[in-house]
Amino acid sequence: MRPIGWGLAAALCAAMLAPAAVISAPKGAAPVSDAQRKQGMAEAPAVVQAAGLNCQVSDARLVGKSKDPKTKAETSFYEVACGSNMGFILQAAAGAPPAAFSCIEMAQPAGQPAKEGAITCVLPGNADPKAQLAPLLATAGVQCLPEKARGIGQTKTNTILEVACQGGSGYVLIASAPLDTTKPAEAQNCLNFDESGGNVKCELTDRATRLAVVDTLAKSANCVVKDRRFIGNSKDGADFFEAACQDGKGYIFKVSKGQLSQTWGCAQAQGILGGCTLTDARQASADQAATYTKLARAAGSNCDVEKYAVFQPRPGSTDEAVELVCKDGSGAVGLFPATGKGQVVDCGHALALGFKCSQGSDRGFATLTADLKKQGKTSCTVSDARISGQTQKGTVMIEVACADGLKGYMIEYNTKPTVSAIGASGCAFAGGCQLKGNT
Repeated sequence: MRPIGWGLAAALCAAMLAPAAVISAPKGAAPVSDAQRKQGMAEAPAVVQAAGLNCQVSDARLVGKSKDPKTKAETSFYEVACGSNMGFILQAAAGAPPAAFSCIEMAQPAGQPAKEGAITCVLPGNADPKAQLAPLLATAGVQCLPEKARGIGQTKTNTILEVACQGGSGYVLIASAPLDTTKPAEAQNCLNFDESGGNVKCELTDRATRLAVVDTLAKSANCVVKDRRFIGNSKDGADFFEAACQDGKGYIFKVSKGQLSQTWGCAQAQGILGGCTLTDARQASADQAATYTKLARAAGSNCDVEKYAVFQPRPGSTDEAVELVCKDGSGAVGLFPATGKGQVVDCGHALALGFKCSQGSDRGFATLTADLKKQGKTSCTVSDARISGQTQKGTVMIEVACADGLKGYMIEYNTKPTVSAIGASGCAFAGGCQLKGNT
């Protein structure tokens, strides 16, 4: 599955990338000498400035010079270290703009024999260029301690890098060209590119290693993983994974900035990026409905749950809030703590607690109508309702509209210890009414 926020990364799969290492040392290049360092420090800063690099030169060396046998034009090659920033190899040809390649791009791939004459960074300040990727990863919004890094290539405006992180995850970084670790960058999970068919691929780790993160995520749900997959990512950069467990259960995990931010059981995840495909979500949903039936009955409700929907967790609350649609057509909201007895509130009174029923036909209007009658307002059959707000004394106001089209009411509720109506005022006097027919 492609991520929702594919953007620039999609174009890269079809783009023609210049290879990461495109220059070779002039023949006879020797190890760094004092003379090379002296000449490099004298000449390289001007080349850095001409190339527009974000680099305060802290060390430099002249790699060598060469002449084109036909044009006799001379080209000079330098290595520069830039303090805490990324270092570069520079190519300065007479009469042409200089070219700059980061030390990451010029690094020799681990485990591969060195190419004859290939230039790599050797100055002490450039000994570990991957360590200088931290600000780039931070601007890209990912948490990653790099274990390996390599250059993939360049376009006219972008430098493309691969980074393998501790823990097995990996990213394709789409940064500026020439590379500037302080400029904005985009990070795409390597798993996005595994089946893309394009010319951008991750090579520093294999797919199985990258997917091993699912096993770590699954521990939070006490899931022993039988199968795993990468689903995709969202516009905010979050990654989504699915795990199928040995016990038949399944989960979808949302990972934001390298951290697990949300978990759904497959029964609740049918609307999350297509839901689970490794687990029978229908069976999981039926099993979960039976579980909610037991919880509802333990709370004193006779709801035989047919279907349900889980509300988003509320800050500071440990209760699981679930809309329940009962087999007799009635609806309710269940508030179930991790341990102990929960409570079930009909859809009308659930509105006073900030929950609106939407899965079944029951919106709680009958309950609200009954509350009006208790307050002496007998002419209104409620046809619509909304929560209006909270008063200074902590009570909640619910606005209701009437089926006869006449102006409705504001009903005032206490919410503790239970939801109960304590008053009602006509919209003509209460003010703040917004529903159709009440203004």
